[in-house]
Amino acid sequence: MIWSDDRSTSASADLGSGGVDAAEIGVIGLGRMAQALVLPLIEAGLIDRERLRAVVASEASAQRLRQSHQLAVSTDPLQAWQAPVVLLAVKPQQLEAVATALGAVAEGPRPRLLISVLAGVTLARLQRLFPSCRCVRAVPNTPCLVRAGLTGLAWGEGVSAEQQEWVRLLFARVGEVLELPEPQLDAFLALTSSGPAFVALVAEAMADGAVAAGLPRSLAQHLAHRTLAGTAALLQERELHPGQLKDMVTSPAGTTIAGLRHLERAGLRSALIEAVLAAAERSRELA
Repeated sequence: MIWSDDRSTSASADLGSGGVDAAEIGVIGLGRMAQALVLPLIEAGLIDRERLRAVVASEASAQRLRQSHQLAVSTDPLQAWQAPVVLLAVKPQQLEAVATALGAVAEGPRPRLLISVLAGVTLARLQRLFPSCRCVRAVPNTPCLVRAGLTGLAWGEGVSAEQQEWVRLLFARVGEVLELPEPQLDAFLALTSSGPAFVALVAEAMADGAVAAGLPRSLAQHLAHRTLAGTAALLQERELHPGQLKDMVTSPAGTTIAGLRHLERAGLRSALIEAVLAAAERSRELA
């Protein structure tokens, strides 16, 4: 299922049995991705700035965020755990330490909605570490930082329809939302979360080629970025198969076919296929 932002959605969704106000949210790990998700909701009035309970690893990071965004930021995970909704955005290798730090508090009688954006961490593992929570696994990608992202969602047991609606709203503020069976999230991550790095490498290489051909560096980078962005827009808006667009710009004995021959000899197509497969396999290993 694909879900996009509906600005008419209620700003104060009921998050379940307690009739909890969605304006209060805890965030464990307020890094760039968590900021990309939370700050638009603060701006839209869906989260009360005064009721955001954010946690980071160091006091230096907390102080920086207090000054830059006027947020109440702590280094104590228990502060975030007071909220009915918790966004878990630490590094995967920090998960066990966070669960240990929360201790018995994480097993309290009040069911919280726990939204994890940790790569490769399954719903089963989240449920084992936080047995009293209703868990959601989310896989957002870096373009969420400019509200052009993709997020895959998989629901744990007990997540209500109202909670699902609020989670969709959270991620739809920064891009397109897709609901997937959890086994498909590894492939989704490999394509959409690792993919921007692959595309960035292609952009860098294309700019390097233009520099080698005589263009100034700044112009080459600008043109490479605009070429990639324009091509993606054309593919999407015209609903073209990539092969159709390739054929549109490939003339007999022309410049494009000469370049394509070189890419095929160099194995670019196979290399990208294997890169996505390797990223998906690594996601499964992290689980």
